[in-house]
Amino acid sequence: MLAEGIKAPEIKGVDFKGKNTILYFYPKDDTPGCTANACNFRDNYQSLTNKGFTIIGVSPDNEISHSKFKEKYELPFELIPDTDKLIAKAYEVWGTKKMYGKEYEGILRTTFVINNDGVITNIISKVDTKNATEQLLDTLGIQ
Repeated sequence: MLAEGIKAPEIKGVDFKGKNTILYFYPKDDTPGCTANACNFRDNYQSLTNKGFTIIGVSPDNEISHSKFKEKYELPFELIPDTDKLIAKAYEVWGTKKMYGKEYEGILRTTFVINNDGVITNIISKVDTKNATEQLLDTLGIQ
C-alpha cells in the first residue's frame, strides 16, 4: 500500500532526487476536469517552481496526445504517457470508477508530493481540479 512517508515507485527516465515533485495523475488529455487541473498548475507554474517544485503529469494517453494537449494549453511541464498503465498501477491509481451508474477501469485522479529524497510526503486523492494549486499549498501549509 502506498502511503505518505514511503519511497515513491520509480518512473523510467524520472529522477526525484534533489527536487520536490508534484506528480499528478489524470484520466485523459483535453477533457474538462483534466484541462482545468493542468491549466491551474500552468497558471501557478512560476509560483510553484519558485517554491522549489517541479510538476509532472501522468495519464494513459500517448505521446502524440500529450504533445497536442501541451501545445494547445501552453503547458510548461512534462506530461508522461502511461499507455500500458504500469506507472498508474505502481502508484495504485488505476482502479474501478463509476460514471452514470456504470463501472469501468480508469485513473483515479490523485496528486502526490514527493520530496527531494524520493519519499512521498503527501497524497491528495480528492483533487479540486479548478483549484489544484491552492489545495496543494493548503495541504502542505504553504502560502
